[in-house]
Amino acid sequence: AAVGSWRGGPARRAMAATSFLNQERAIQVDVDLMSPEGGFSIDQLMELAGLSLAAAVAKEYPPTSHSRVLILCGPGNNGGDGLVAARHLHHFGYKPQVVYPHMSTLIAKPQNDLYRRLTVQLAQLGIPVAEDWQRPLEGDQDVVIDAIFGFSFKGWRGGGKDAPYDDIIDCLGAEEGGKPAISAPVVSVDIPSGWHVEQGPPKEGKSLKPDMLVSLTAPKQCALHFKGRFHYLGGRFVPPNIIEKNGLQLPEYPGAEQCVRLAD
Repeated sequence: AAVGSWRGGPARRAMAATSFLNQERAIQVDVDLMSPEGGFSIDQLMELAGLSLAAAVAKEYPPTSHSRVLILCGPGNNGGDGLVAARHLHHFGYKPQVVYPHMSTLIAKPQNDLYRRLTVQLAQLGIPVAEDWQRPLEGDQDVVIDAIFGFSFKGWRGGGKDAPYDDIIDCLGAEEGGKPAISAPVVSVDIPSGWHVEQGPPKEGKSLKPDMLVSLTAPKQCALHFKGRFHYLGGRFVPPNIIEKNGLQLPEYPGAEQCVRLAD
């Protein structure tokens, strides 16, 4: 449903005319895009998502002041978006570093050949990719990209089953009213990791409070709980028939931009 009012600048007008999707609708849009009707492959969607993520980062955190970017990649498609973004950020003049836990196991699976190829592309550019997560020290990074979990996250399982992702959130997150362990701004991809796709951040314990959220294709309902400074939308590729079929309201992208700012 569209929310907000049409008062204010272009970003606020874009926000007012934008759909916020629940989990079922978000899944359906992806299914439609990769159906015979949509014609997209997962490779294409991931490439476009990662490009729009990198473009949004460049809008607010230029390489002249925020060159050191730590990209934390999860085991699924959000992690793939992060791998793509790392490549584009390198070409944009940044110095990206990637932490990709369990990489060797993940890319060895035949169904994950796309992820394997993305890591090959990073190696070709000399972009460091580490499997081991170590808490960064204050001042080590200028920006941290959270590309860990997306809208399929179903909650923490405990017992070490989600390591090291649980420790990453413990490091980067904060209690309500508290501050995270490091001050570098966090940029979350589509859904802040650990948030519920519809209900937003957990009611108790630490949670991510990103400075930037880059929604993909259309914002998810959890974005209504986002309180950071910058909310962008990326994914300038949804054809009219899929927009109409899913009842989407999407803002116009200016010029040749790959992302559009939704709110102040």
